[in-house]
Amino acid sequence: MDSVILGDLDQRLLLALQLDGRAHFSRIARDLDVSERTITRRYQRLRTLGLRVVGQPVASRLGLTRWLLRLHCTPDAAGSIAEALARRSDTYWVTLASGGTEVYCAFNVRTADQRNALLLQKLPHTPQVLSVSAHCMLRIFVGATSTWHATRFRPEGAAPAVDSGTSTAAPLPLDPTDRTLFTELARDGRLTLPELATAAGRSPSSIQRHLDRLRGEGALSFAVDFDTQLLGYHMTTRLWLNVTPAHLRTVGEALATHPQIAFAAAVTGDSNLVASGIFRDPSDLYDYIDQRISRLSGIQSIQTAPTLREVKRVAPAVP
Repeated sequence: MDSVILGDLDQRLLLALQLDGRAHFSRIARDLDVSERTITRRYQRLRTLGLRVVGQPVASRLGLTRWLLRLHCTPDAAGSIAEALARRSDTYWVTLASGGTEVYCAFNVRTADQRNALLLQKLPHTPQVLSVSAHCMLRIFVGATSTWHATRFRPEGAAPAVDSGTSTAAPLPLDPTDRTLFTELARDGRLTLPELATAAGRSPSSIQRHLDRLRGEGALSFAVDFDTQLLGYHMTTRLWLNVTPAHLRTVGEALATHPQIAFAAAVTGDSNLVASGIFRDPSDLYDYIDQRISRLSGIQSIQTAPTLREVKRVAPAVP
């Protein structure tokens, strides 16, 4: 679809939802200086175009470790392997890239046994997988609590609070009500208190207390999931950077302020920084590398891999 179907108010509404996915329409209407009826009508229209607001667990507050897999597959099997990974409850995004032979998969694990079951047992016995590289996410600079398409609406230079991938606090204990909330909000982050109360078998006031606790403790976040092609951005690209150790933090923090970057993390492996960017076209990507990446000190090399298809891009409920 052409980007002209979305106006300025639509984009401001998307930004407002990114700032607070559960903000009441009346508050958004006041902030945008329009009627609540207008906001409700625009929101419903965006929903028909694929807009979702989803609740997501913050891995570091729940005792989970994030990993990124990079699989090289035979061309005839990459799609089916990506679909199989997407069906797993522990994966939270899966993409197909590099001419249809490379699959990227991010997943959460709580124990080494869970990690090894996938890395040492399942994938090595899949003959269509030619190679596997596993990268532990050491520090997430932007995007861990967002879907790939949220960052485009972030103002230039603004770095949102994200799951850093590390936490010194003990994992937050969850009860059955908390787990029900994660499951329901992963489907629709704007479910009302009565709807959540019915699903959990609790009162609305109890649900509000649980939500306040999960959000206050940094264990629950909300993300905007929307196809940026509707805004004229038709090229999503993975960037693999090799950065000198002395500049790793500064480069990662710089990427977090770039509105083109939806995700950036320091990782283990040959490339120590991985990012995902959203661009209008190849020329836009070139300009970004030429004018933004080239100005950052410490970058020794860069690899780019355009995304062909996003097979899964919303985090699952807490295991």
